[in-house]
This record gives sequence, structure tokens and C-alpha cells, in this order.
Amino acid sequence: MIISTIGQGFLWAVLGLGIFLTFRVLNFPDLTTEGSFPLGGAVCVTAITNGVSPILATLIGVLAGMLAGLTTGLLFTKGKIPIILSGILVMSGLNSVMLFVMKSPNLSLLNQSKIFDLLNFLNLPPNYDKIIVGLIILILVVGGIIIFLNTDLGQAYIATGDNEKMAKSLGIQTDRMKILGLMISNGIIALSGALIAQSEGYADINKGIGVIVIGLASIILGELLFGELTLFERLIAIVLGSVIYQLLILVVIQLKLDTTYLKIYSSVILAVCLIAPQFKLKKGGKQNG
Repeated sequence: MIISTIGQGFLWAVLGLGIFLTFRVLNFPDLTTEGSFPLGGAVCVTAITNGVSPILATLIGVLAGMLAGLTTGLLFTKGKIPIILSGILVMSGLNSVMLFVMKSPNLSLLNQSKIFDLLNFLNLPPNYDKIIVGLIILILVVGGIIIFLNTDLGQAYIATGDNEKMAKSLGIQTDRMKILGLMISNGIIALSGALIAQSEGYADINKGIGVIVIGLASIILGELLFGELTLFERLIAIVLGSVIYQLLILVVIQLKLDTTYLKIYSSVILAVCLIAPQFKLKKGGKQNG
């Protein structure tokens, strides 16, 4: 169970890394997440069932997520629709897109190849394939984010999130940075959706409900446990936060609590993580006083 949970934690960590690019770098919540996540899974699973290789199918799922992010970005920057409403509009519209793609609310991968099957030649124990694939994907995603954010374009992207007015005064086209960030973020989120769909063996249009809570929990848990960090350390903290979150969910299951209410348990865990820093501040203030 623990090996399986760690593997799931790695796959869900990809979601947290995608959300980090908007929630922490651009400083706004993007609700497109709850549409692009299942979209990545829907497109990937549909492609696999139509004979496409799992790797290519996963990349097609990523592309679909980037297009969802592009749509949100255009509504936000060009249509001047508030970011939360833009995300809700796209998230809602993607339900119909997924129904059109899968031709049904869900689609199984029974007897179909998955990306994890590429490691069958290693004869690994159960669930170790998820850990290895998860690690490979995380290395690629974390490395890609670090390389991107250290380029001139990435620095312009960070500046847009830090101080948009200052960024504009420096000649940075902030609208383009927001669109770019939403595309990259939702592409990574769709990647997580594609991996989770292959891990669980099916895609479902309702899979995105509440996933933003899971992603935020990874980010908040990492920040709460490890404090002030460099960029690389923060990304690793998100991965560890995701694994810890999945382990907490495993504890809930082991306690034989009704898993029908798993979403509320997730929300409570996130709420506690968000409130905890306030207690630290109050405690520190009393001690200083």
C-alpha cells in the first residue's frame, strides 16, 4: 500500500507543479485546472484506444491541456473577463469537449497498453513501475520549469507575477506572459491527468472535481513543512508535499472512515495546512511580546 501511495504521490505531484506556475508565480488561482486535468486523461485514453502509442497519446493530452490554457488566457487578457470566471467558463465548456472526444462519460483502458507497460521488461514488483515513471516525469518537469524560469522569457514571466505595473514599464508584454503561463501550467496539469488515467485504467469527465484542492495541498504542505526555500528546493517540496498528502489520505482509509466523503477530508487537510501558519505567527508574536 505504501509503495502504491508513493507512486500515486509522484503522479499527483505533477499536478501541484502545474498549479504552482499560476498560483504562486502569477499569483492568481486558475480554475481551468478542474477541466484540463480530466481533459488530459480523456484525450490520452481515447488516443490509446484508437491505437496510438501511450507516449504519443500522453503528449497529445498535454497539447489538449495547453489549448485549454490558451483559451482561458485569451478570455482573461483579450476578453477582459476576470481570471476566476474565465477558468470557470473553460472548465464548464471542457465537459462537452470530453464527451465529444470519448463519446461517453468515461472510457476504460482494459486490455490496452499504458505508459507503465514500457517497463515490463524489468519485471518489477507491483507499483514500482509507477514510482519509476513518476520519477522520470518529475525530473523532466522540474528540470524544464527551472530552465524556463532562468531564461529571459522566464524572468519576464516571474516579473509579471511579482509586479505587473513594473513589468509593463520595462517593456514586458504582460498579457503574453499570462497566456504563456496558463498554457504551460495547464499542459503540465493535463500531463498529470493523462498519467493518473493510465494508472487507474480509465478516464472520466468527473475526475477533475476537487483536483485543485489536491494540487494546492501539495504546495501548501511543502511550504508549511520546509519554509523558505530556493526555487529548486520549493519544487522538490511540492513533490514531497504531494507524497505526504497521499499518505495522509491512506491513513484516513486505514482508519476505515467512509471514503464516500474523501473530498471533505481533503478539504479539511488543506484548511488545516492554510491555518497552521497563522498559529505560528501568533505564537511568534506572543513570544516577541
